[in-house]
Amino acid sequence: MPLDPFLADKMHLLDGLDRPDAHSDPQSAARLREYLRDPGEWTAPDVSVEDRTVPGPHGRIPVRIYTPATEPGRALLWLHGGGFTGGDLDMPEAHQVSAELSARAGALVVSVDYRLAVDGTHYPVPVDDAHAAWLWLNETLRLRSGPSGSFGPVALGGASAGAAIALSTAIRLRDLGQWCPDALLLAYPFAHFPNPALDPDTRAEMEPLPPLLRFTPEGIESMVRNYVGRLSDLPPSAMPGAANLRGLPTTGIVLAQYDDLRPSGELLQRQLNEVGVGVRSYLAAGMTHGHLNRSPSLKEVDRSLDFLAAVLTA
Repeated sequence: MPLDPFLADKMHLLDGLDRPDAHSDPQSAARLREYLRDPGEWTAPDVSVEDRTVPGPHGRIPVRIYTPATEPGRALLWLHGGGFTGGDLDMPEAHQVSAELSARAGALVVSVDYRLAVDGTHYPVPVDDAHAAWLWLNETLRLRSGPSGSFGPVALGGASAGAAIALSTAIRLRDLGQWCPDALLLAYPFAHFPNPALDPDTRAEMEPLPPLLRFTPEGIESMVRNYVGRLSDLPPSAMPGAANLRGLPTTGIVLAQYDDLRPSGELLQRQLNEVGVGVRSYLAAGMTHGHLNRSPSLKEVDRSLDFLAAVLTA
């Protein structure tokens, strides 16, 4: 499928922009804002929202808790993306996705503001934060469920870099024998280094995209170096596609069609299949990486959220 027509009509706004200019130059920033404007405004669903902090090995961790209007029968810990260096609880991929999944799946959703790989912070600190938040959530649910000790399925998920952190956390939980998630929800995951190459047809399709929407080999290398602190002798669970994936829970993967990181998600699906992990995926046709930062007024965003909600409720 060609690039989504709504996005295609906006591609000219990104001509000549690079990542530093897109935020530092006022005219470039205005063009980027116009590119990110959706066909319809997002209307928050009927969920309550609470900000708090939870304990962690590196200090308190901010989280945002989403509770649906009806009694939740399941829960999700969610980790936003941002290349390990960006993102927060207010970005659509955190706030909007968490609210939508809470409402669509009748789930208690906890969005985690894990420590970013900035100012000398490296792996495994973001995973430590996700791990601590996961243990807090499960202990909270255990106390909430009373004498029966049973709340319902509890899933772990994230988008892009957050998907890598979610997968690394699940591997750690499995290895430690702790409260393993009942499902994994991964949106356009970045799980491998080196990143697998695009197939020739996809490479040709993506050639016209502006540089701001591409992940170059140099950019990916820089992202990994910043996250882990080096490029050599990487711990397998840092780029978790290199780790032992046996025994992980049922996994749902959202892929974006026009995404240099899509081969990582596709390879991860094949790897999980190979070791007997139940996995299914949804390809968001015509979408670029990070499309969950857009509103459900775009049909493929809406369908991607429905897919994740279905994995959560299955």
